[in-house]
Amino acid sequence: MQTTDPASPWRGGYPDAHGLHNGGSASGVLIQCAAAILQEKSKFHRSRELFERMQLAAGFMNRKVSPDGNYDLLVTNFNSPPDTAFITLNVASAAFLARKFADRDIASLLEPIVKRSGAALVKGGIHTPNHRWVLCAALSQIQQLYPDPSYLRRIDQWLAEGIDIDSDGQYTERSTVTYNGITNRAFTVMAIKLARPQLLDPVRKNLESMLYLLHPGTEVVTEISRRQDQYTRGGMGGYWLALRYLAIKDRNGQYETLARRHGPGLSEMMEFDELSQPGPEPAPVPEDYQKDFDFLKVGRIRRGPVSATILREGNSRFFCLRRGEAVIEGVRFAAAFFGKGQFVPSRSSKPGNAYTLEQSLEGPYFQPFDPPRTVGTEDWDATRPMRRQTEVCHMRYRAEIKERPNGFDLRIAAEGTRDVPLAVEINLRDGGALEGCETVPQVEGAHLLRSGYAAYRMGADTIRFGPGLAEHTYTQVRGAQPKLPGTSVYLTGYTPFDRVIEFRWG
Repeated sequence: MQTTDPASPWRGGYPDAHGLHNGGSASGVLIQCAAAILQEKSKFHRSRELFERMQLAAGFMNRKVSPDGNYDLLVTNFNSPPDTAFITLNVASAAFLARKFADRDIASLLEPIVKRSGAALVKGGIHTPNHRWVLCAALSQIQQLYPDPSYLRRIDQWLAEGIDIDSDGQYTERSTVTYNGITNRAFTVMAIKLARPQLLDPVRKNLESMLYLLHPGTEVVTEISRRQDQYTRGGMGGYWLALRYLAIKDRNGQYETLARRHGPGLSEMMEFDELSQPGPEPAPVPEDYQKDFDFLKVGRIRRGPVSATILREGNSRFFCLRRGEAVIEGVRFAAAFFGKGQFVPSRSSKPGNAYTLEQSLEGPYFQPFDPPRTVGTEDWDATRPMRRQTEVCHMRYRAEIKERPNGFDLRIAAEGTRDVPLAVEINLRDGGALEGCETVPQVEGAHLLRSGYAAYRMGADTIRFGPGLAEHTYTQVRGAQPKLPGTSVYLTGYTPFDRVIEFRWG
């Protein structure tokens, strides 16, 4: 797949699914080929063909680097120090392997690229919190290869800001699939390369947190993420280096269990000798618990194949539930209340073992100014708070979630202004079989549960929920967030609304 056409301006790069050639793909060629060439057991050991491919990749990077020493991520970032740092992680690792295995050709090919990137990273800026630590990890790798006080000064400058991990063990971005793993890897690399073992403390804290954010099969909870992996599916593969290193260093059998579920990278095994040491005896990860993350405002319940997440504040998809392969991606509700009636809990409590989530809304009307004043076309929104309010309507929402021996009860209540249409949305993971519902005309993927119980089956697992209610067919309520992708089941009614929806197994 590497572009080899001598006439192509992208020669030496590797096209993505859109035909874009980013610097990161060329750096991937460098580290993978270096590992294959230098590994004695590889059928490509000392391969001249692979070295020529490395030369093409290095040529691509030399042509595409900016005057500041940075590379572009063509879908969004240009002259980008953070992307240069990600790229440097690969190139510096390849250069380290070349030195470790005494390959002068590879070392000579990569040295100017690594040093040029180092000069860029000691002055380059960032976009997001994790970028700081990726930059520092790249500089720690360069420092090990080509020591320079400027690299350490820049690392310490970023570290002086403090490590952004909260009391529940999540970094700022709470990115459980993507950036947690990247950040943990960065601190693990820094701890090793700089001989600063204290940098492993946040890694341990995050890994302990993640033990309670795993569904059956170690798919991770993504609802808490603040990045693009929110509501996506993913596992713990990106955590492998940190898991394996600390499993060995701390003799932690739970980390060993998770590390064994993901294959190691050849280059990592070659770079870090510690990873080849015998690990501890695997230990089971938690599968039976109720745990509250007070800083995150998240509740987690695991009972073997059952996994529930309660997003107590700030998220409309406030309840997510699965039993084995049968997955309810989220439950939401909204009323047609002044075009702003989506339930997004703003306060929560936990009386006993139940969770209570609440929100209050107002819908006012506005009076003319007295004495009169002129309101320009651009001034309406600014003057709204200054006007006297009358005919104020109110809406009070409450959701209560309680675990039962064979499932959960979800009570949804809305009171205040009367006769406001309300719709509850239960969104299901695609691929299963749904029974007991009827389709909603003109709304793709929408179903109505009029009465009785719906059954959703995926593989050998079934979740039943109900009883149904359909006092109207207005499912796409004005002011509600757009329908979730895939299959959604709706219950509908009017305020005052007070309904218990049962979720049961089998």
